Amino acid sequence: MKEDFIWGVATAAHQVEGAWLEDGKGLNIWDAYSHTPGKITNGDHSEVACDHYHRYEEDIDLIANLGTNGYRFSISWSRIIPDGKGVVNKAGIDFYNRLIDGLIAKGITPFITLYHWDLPLTLQLENDGWLNYETAEAFERYAEICYKAFGDRVTNWMTFNENWCTAVLGYGDGLFAPGRVSNTEPYIVGHNLLLAHGLAVKKFRAGGYAGQIGIANNCDFREPLTDKPEDIAAAQESLEFFYGWLTDPVVFGDYPQIMRDRLGDRLPTFTPEQSELLKGSADFLGLNHYTTHYASREPADDNPVESEDGNGGMSGDQQVCLSSDSNWHVTSMGWFVVPWGFRKMLNWVHERYNGLPIYVTENGTAVAADNVDAAVDDQERADFVKSYTDALKLAVEEDGVDVRGYFCWTLMDNFEWCRGYDMRFGLIYCDFETLERTPKTSYYAYRDIIKGS
Repeated sequence: MKEDFIWGVATAAHQVEGAWLEDGKGLNIWDAYSHTPGKITNGDHSEVACDHYHRYEEDIDLIANLGTNGYRFSISWSRIIPDGKGVVNKAGIDFYNRLIDGLIAKGITPFITLYHWDLPLTLQLENDGWLNYETAEAFERYAEICYKAFGDRVTNWMTFNENWCTAVLGYGDGLFAPGRVSNTEPYIVGHNLLLAHGLAVKKFRAGGYAGQIGIANNCDFREPLTDKPEDIAAAQESLEFFYGWLTDPVVFGDYPQIMRDRLGDRLPTFTPEQSELLKGSADFLGLNHYTTHYASREPADDNPVESEDGNGGMSGDQQVCLSSDSNWHVTSMGWFVVPWGFRKMLNWVHERYNGLPIYVTENGTAVAADNVDAAVDDQERADFVKSYTDALKLAVEEDGVDVRGYFCWTLMDNFEWCRGYDMRFGLIYCDFETLERTPKTSYYAYRDIIKGS
């Protein structure tokens, strides 16, 4: 791998920071959602989480000792602007300044995600959240405040993380905050998220800030179940509905044609001005990738995959059936370990988007553990990271895919959204009672991978 390749780890503000009501921070939709009975496994919430807000210096040392040269983290919008649109909270700015300065002092390049699902609650209550274009305008202002506060040191930005999750899980399946169920709202939400991205990028470029700005979208790979034309088409359409939906507009200025054909009036349209705003609005593409499925037009005879969100979008709109191989290892999240699918996914993004630089902004696995000893001895995760980074190297060195960095998800066990503390993705074990951090076997395995690269 090239000398300037970024080997990093990633976290999200709401999952690690805690300090949910400290130093002027406002409430966000996940604060409200996680305090709603029945929404989170075991009734968990993130009031304290990993207490990263107070323990960030210790965490920076752990990142540095891992040997990484990049750290991807998100900013809490409601910590910067408590109600999402009004007065700026200086204490929030100060916290992220301390974090950024601490990373740079250790030779770690900060990669900032402006939005990782934690919308200020006021914007949900007053605007209907991402159903309203006014929220996109509020995001534009928030983004510019961040550029001005941190742009003298931060040169790597992502506007959004996994807009698919915000749209589909938040407004389609009702699994994530704000917990709405609809087969039309996800497309409206996706539309406004894209426009918010375009507005924020325009501010970044007009402001003359140094560096690059992109977006991080998630996608599972789809391999045709057979070589039949209809299965090849099903796999391609599934990828376009999943990754293409929220990436095509920022590269080409419009949605995939298959979505226009299939959805009709349920898919909003961009005005010529909006299309121009979006076209070419990503300097790089982030890819969050975790698993692979077979895709076919008709149901597979064995190992069908049935899940509320497995199709990567509104299932009824895709006309795609998913299946798996009985030999694939299944993770604690029920996801399949298929490293060759990762390599193919990287190639698909590279080819579809004309060689735009790619950062793997998330890749990792959950490993079940009943106690600290079992959690720390996570050879399964170590093997996962090794196999997926090997696939990454093949995509770069043999296929010529322009991948600039890899961010392992995640630095330490944290609040896993609607699964609470039930799922552990971390390279570091976090005891949620004492908040003690203990590096796992996978932490040292990833350190060796970085050293050997």
